[in-house]
Amino acid sequence: MSRILIIEDEVAIADLEKDYLEMSGYDVVTESEGDKGLERAMGEDFDLYILDLMLPGLDGFSICKKIREVKNTPILMVSAKKDDIDKIRGLGLGADDYMTKPFSPNELVARVKAHLTRYERLVTAAQPQNDIIEIRGLKIDKTARRVFLNNEEKQLTTKEFDLLTFLASNPNRVFSKDELFRNIWDMESIGDIATVTVHIKKIREKIEYDTSNPQYIETIWGVGYRFKV
Repeated sequence: MSRILIIEDEVAIADLEKDYLEMSGYDVVTESEGDKGLERAMGEDFDLYILDLMLPGLDGFSICKKIREVKNTPILMVSAKKDDIDKIRGLGLGADDYMTKPFSPNELVARVKAHLTRYERLVTAAQPQNDIIEIRGLKIDKTARRVFLNNEEKQLTTKEFDLLTFLASNPNRVFSKDELFRNIWDMESIGDIATVTVHIKKIREKIEYDTSNPQYIETIWGVGYRFKV
């Protein structure tokens, strides 16, 4: 549930805003003084702020500036002042929107929803995504170096993971044992290609439903192996 802080000195307006937002499923907190509102804004976590401009103790412009110095949370300013200069100043200080009183409570709810949705989308897009390969129930998380089969984690050694990931990253391409040894162990095989065979066998035991009829790592007789997609 998204949490909203309203800093508004007109109690009737604050209560009306609070009622409509709570009916829309939000957790709403109100403060009527600028200083206390700022203290709460900085000391607690909220998903959106609604600031009146004219407040006792500290005005909405000052609160907006302080919040924006440390948080990217959406800020919606409301005021009875209709001058463009106030709107320009508020937006210039980092407010995301500006509404002039009187306004429809339904319009307020609609704008709140829009800003919360937009902010959530931006935050999600900014989060780095893990590099993942998924095929037929097999999930290889290259970033976290974890392997799952039908949501059950499988424990692979470092070289087993590297070998599986290399094959899965180059699907349907056949690699000889020598090529796999050079790529995974970073050295010439020097006649030790049996190492690859052993590791393929261990991987199959962990991810294949039937090791005699593998669906992921296929043996190409006389050549090597390939990852089937």
